[in-house]
Amino acid sequence: MGTAERRRASGDGAGAHVTVQQRSLEAPDRDIPADAYEAVGGAGQVQARPLWVEEPARRRRMPDPVRTAAVRAVIIIAVTMIQAMVAFFCTMAGSWLAFPMVISSVVSTVVATWGALDVWVTRQVWNQRNGVVSTPSSTARALRRERRRARRQARAAERAQERIRGQGGAGRLSHS
Repeated sequence: MGTAERRRASGDGAGAHVTVQQRSLEAPDRDIPADAYEAVGGAGQVQARPLWVEEPARRRRMPDPVRTAAVRAVIIIAVTMIQAMVAFFCTMAGSWLAFPMVISSVVSTVVATWGALDVWVTRQVWNQRNGVVSTPSSTARALRRERRRARRQARAAERAQERIRGQGGAGRLSHS
């Protein structure tokens, strides 16, 4: 993605007023291409363009519980892989540590599998509790809309009942 596309994608208009001018001048450094520089003003002032341009995220951020479970799983899996390597090298070297390391690697593999499943289960539970809001035809969104509509109707009916009770018989033809 070039600079022009990035500026168009950002949508904030911050970079829209700057125009990229093609120049035949050679860049001051050999490893920086000539088009990496933009002219500012007309008096030969040259200024480098910014190192990065903020772009909007393509995907939504993971929910906190899911992210926590994912970080925990990655750490556990990394430790398991290190243990497996140490067990392999101890076995190849004929060290007395080989057997305990192999046993701990097996246990650690079970724990790593649990960690990966924990991420999946946590994500499913979060989606079930909070609803999937990423698609317009989300079932959870439709259910929430129905519940809101029912609550509004119940409140309106309750207010109507309060108005009737608040009148205290005024407007009735007979008292029984």
